[in-house]
Amino acid sequence: MTTLLAIDPGTYRSAWLQYDGSRPTAFGITANDILVRALRSGGLPDVVVIEEMRSFMRRVGGEVFETVRWAGIFEEAVHPTPVVLLGRKDVVVPLCGSATANDADVRAALLDRFGGKAAAIGRKAAPGPLYGISRDMWSALGLAVTYTLQGASE
Repeated sequence: MTTLLAIDPGTYRSAWLQYDGSRPTAFGITANDILVRALRSGGLPDVVVIEEMRSFMRRVGGEVFETVRWAGIFEEAVHPTPVVLLGRKDVVVPLCGSATANDADVRAALLDRFGGKAAAIGRKAAPGPLYGISRDMWSALGLAVTYTLQGASE
C-alpha cells in the first residue's frame, strides 16, 4: 500500500493531507516555514503530490509566483522522496468529468466518492473519514484521490 502526502501550496500557509490509499490519516493547514521544517525532519511517505500552478496564458501576480516558489521549496525538502506535480485540470477532470468544474464541484465529487455527505463527514460523536476537512484541505484531498486513481501511470 502506497502512502502519500498531498500538498496544496499557498503564499503563506499550505494545506496538506496524508493518505493511505483509501482514506485520509492526517491533515491540516500549516505555515509554510513550519511545514518545510516538518518535511525535512523525515518520516516521509512513499510519494508526495503537489499541486502545480499553471497560468493558461493569463496574467498572474506576485502571490502566484510566491506560491510557485513554495511548491519548489516543498519539493526540495522531501528529496529523495518521489514528487508528482498535478495541475488543477489534472484533478478536476478525473473527479468531475469536466475541465470547468469549480471547488464546490470537486468537494461534491469527493463527498460522493466517500459515500455521500452524511457518511463521509459524519458528526462529532461518529466522525466519517472526511470529518474535519475544510477550506484548502479539500484541494489536497483531491490531489490524493486523483493520484490514487491514476498515480501508478504517472
